[in-house]
Amino acid sequence: MHRDSLVTPVRTAHTVRFSAGTAAPRNVVPAGACDCHVHVYDSRFPAAPQARLLPPDASALDYAALQQRIGTTRVVLVTPSTYGTDNRPMLEGLAALGAMGVQARGVAVIDGTESDDELQHLQAAGVRGVRLNLSLGVSGTAASLLPLARRIAPLGWHLQLLMAPDVLVAQADVLHQLPVPVVFDHFGRIAPAQAGRHPAHGLLLALLQGGQAWIKLSGGYIVSEQHSVEDPALDTLAASYLRCAPDRVVWGSDWPHATASAGVQPLPDDARQVDRLADWARDTGDSATLQRVLVDNPAALYGFTPTISSLP
Repeated sequence: MHRDSLVTPVRTAHTVRFSAGTAAPRNVVPAGACDCHVHVYDSRFPAAPQARLLPPDASALDYAALQQRIGTTRVVLVTPSTYGTDNRPMLEGLAALGAMGVQARGVAVIDGTESDDELQHLQAAGVRGVRLNLSLGVSGTAASLLPLARRIAPLGWHLQLLMAPDVLVAQADVLHQLPVPVVFDHFGRIAPAQAGRHPAHGLLLALLQGGQAWIKLSGGYIVSEQHSVEDPALDTLAASYLRCAPDRVVWGSDWPHATASAGVQPLPDDARQVDRLADWARDTGDSATLQRVLVDNPAALYGFTPTISSLP
């Protein structure tokens, strides 16, 4: 039986690698809660030649310890920029989590030349999307958007994007034409000060409202000028997404926080990240928001089986 079939998540206060603090979150997450943005790193696999982030090894077992601390039971592993189009670390992570009874899904990086058999192999392993990282990635360009989307459309996958706001706006016409759902991670790379001001924010809201896109409330400490999820300026940005399309918002810890390993910002406390999400959910005035973001929306986007608590 998968662990997320239990009604009450198990949480224990303890030290976890690559996560500041030791306490469990103040807020108990609902059964079947999913962390939708996690990476694994393994030095047995070579980094891509142009990779800019070279963090230490961080395994699926390390992440399982974080689940015990924050109460999540499902997870989505994303191939990081470090490995280019080499998805082996992510796939090994999926297998390891599955062996531990954890429901996990994957987001791969491809160049579009893969055979049907290769894509079917990824599908069978649990992959449900492809990421195009135009901020730190070492493969793909903006010109890859439509070809990649067309390549994965028959599989029912989504296209996950990370790009600077100006690049996003420049691709507005293409984004409206894509034949697959689009998932924007890390708050859409919108800085809190750009909310309501930069046209990229308005474009994201339009795509969300039109049912073409999803947004990950991940990496708040990356877009924050304070480099911290405690930044109160994140409240308005999070609220803009949650109130626009509460059924198209998911959350991710971004563990093991490779930008922190690189010295860009302090190591986040993932329990506080959960509590900040709970604050944003409460601010919507809808008691079902946290359940949607952590359970129902990830189940719809990644194809997880329903939990006992979410069955009618």
